[in-house]
Amino acid sequence: MSTAGNQDNSQQRNRILALEAAARPLDPDHAEREALLTTAHEYAQRLLEELPDRPTYGHDKSAALRIRDLPVGGAPRGIDELLHRVDESVVGPGIMPAHGGHLGYIPGGGIYSAAVADYVAAVTNEYAGVWFAGPGCVEMENLVLGWMAELIGYPAGHAGNLASGGSVASLIAVVTAREAAGLRSRDYERAVVYSTSHAHHCLSKALRVAGMGEAVHREVPLDERFRLRPDALTALVREDRERGLKPWLVIGSAGTTDVGAIDPLPAIARIAKTEGLWFHVDAAYGGFFAMVESVRSRLAGMELSDSIVLDPHKALFLPYGTGAVLVRDGDHLSNAHTYDAHYMQDAASDERELRAPAALSPELTKHFRGLRVWLPLMLHGVEPFAACLEEKLELARYFRTRMEAFGFEVGPEPELSVVTYRWVPERGDANAFNRALIEATHVDGRVFLSSTTIDGVFVLRFAALAFRTHLEHADLAIAILRDCVAELEAQPERWALA
Repeated sequence: MSTAGNQDNSQQRNRILALEAAARPLDPDHAEREALLTTAHEYAQRLLEELPDRPTYGHDKSAALRIRDLPVGGAPRGIDELLHRVDESVVGPGIMPAHGGHLGYIPGGGIYSAAVADYVAAVTNEYAGVWFAGPGCVEMENLVLGWMAELIGYPAGHAGNLASGGSVASLIAVVTAREAAGLRSRDYERAVVYSTSHAHHCLSKALRVAGMGEAVHREVPLDERFRLRPDALTALVREDRERGLKPWLVIGSAGTTDVGAIDPLPAIARIAKTEGLWFHVDAAYGGFFAMVESVRSRLAGMELSDSIVLDPHKALFLPYGTGAVLVRDGDHLSNAHTYDAHYMQDAASDERELRAPAALSPELTKHFRGLRVWLPLMLHGVEPFAACLEEKLELARYFRTRMEAFGFEVGPEPELSVVTYRWVPERGDANAFNRALIEATHVDGRVFLSSTTIDGVFVLRFAALAFRTHLEHADLAIAILRDCVAELEAQPERWALA
C-alpha cells in the first residue's frame, strides 16, 4: 500500500475510534449501570409505597405541559431530574393506572413481576419474530398462547399471536376472516358484518383499516340484559341473503365494555355454522374469567369461535401492550399473513417459521412480549390470578348491592365486574345531574369512575379489574358518590338546566 493509502487508512481508523468514544455513553459500564438502576428502582419503590395516599385521577393536567421544558435535542440531563419530571408531568396528571382506585373503563394491570420481565427482555433485546433468530422467544410465545387456547377450549391445530393489544389483535382476526372467506375488493360492499351496538369500537376500526369500510354493518338487537338476540341475528342473515348480499362475519362479546354483558355464544356459534359465517369472539375483557370456576359456564361457546381476542393486559394484570389473538384453524392465520423476502432465506427452510410470530401478524419487528406473560405465570402460578379475578366479581356485586340500598338506580346484575348505576333526582334532568356527578368525582380524584350512554340515558360505571382494587376502594367510591350526590342536591345550580 502506498504512503498516501496508509495515511488515509490511519485517518479513517482514528475517525472511527473518535466516534466510538463519542458513542460510549450508550453502553455504560458496571458502576454507571448500577447508579442508573438504583435511582430508577428507588423511584419505583417510593411510588409504590406512596400509591395508596396519592390520588387516582389528577384532574388538573397543566403539569403535563411542563414536559416541554425538557425538549429533546438539548444537553444531557441527570437521571434524578428526569425522573422528577416524569413523576410530575407523566405520573401525576390524568389517570394513574397502577392505582387500586382505578374503577373506570376496563383498568389495565402492571404487576411488578411483569416489570422485571420487561427489564430482562429490554436488556437482552431478543428478537421474537422468527424461530431462526430467537427460537426460545418463539417457543415461549407459543407456549403461553397454547395455555390460553387450552383455557378457552380450542382444539389442536390452532395458532395465535401476542399483539400490542386488543386493537391489533382484532385487526389480525378480521384480516384472517377476510382471507379465509376469499373476499376481494369487488365483494366488500356486499359482505355483511353482524354485531351489537355494544361491540367494541376497535372492531369497526379494524374493518376500516383492513380496507373493508364499505362492508355492510348490521346492528343486531339486544335483549333486556344488553346481549345479542339470536333470533334477531337469524332473521337479519336470512333477509340479507334474500337481498343478494353476502353474510360473512358475526361478532360476539365475552364481556362488553359498557356493561360487561356476555352474549349467548353457543347460540351464535350454531347460527354461524348453519349460515356459513366466520364467528369472532371479543373476549379481551372477559376471556380470562374462565379461570374462575363459577364463571366458566357463562363463557361456554368461546371454544366454538373461529377466532378470539383476549387481553392479558386486562384480566391477567400485565402491563399495557399485551394482547392476544387465537384462530381455531391455524392455517387460516398463516395463510393471511405469510411473507417472503430474499434476505430471510436463511430462516425460510425451517417449517417452524410457519408458526413464528412474523408469519402470523402484520408485525415483522417483534418485541419479546412472551416473557412478560410467561415469567409471572411461572413465578406466581395460576391460582393468585384466579383469586384476584374472583375478588373483582365479588366487589362488583357488593358495590351494586350497596348502591341500590342507598337509593341509586342500578343496572342488571353484573355478569362480570362492571356495574352501571345513576342517581335520579326528584326534579330536573337526570342526565344533567349524572354528568355533574361524574365530574364531581373526577375533581375529587381519590378514585376514578367513568360513564357511558345507553339508549340515550347517561349512566355511571364501576369497573373492578385493577389488581390493586380491594374492598377499601369500593367503600371509598361509595362514600364519595354519596357525598357528591348530597352536595349536588343542595346546589341545583351546578346541574339543573335553565
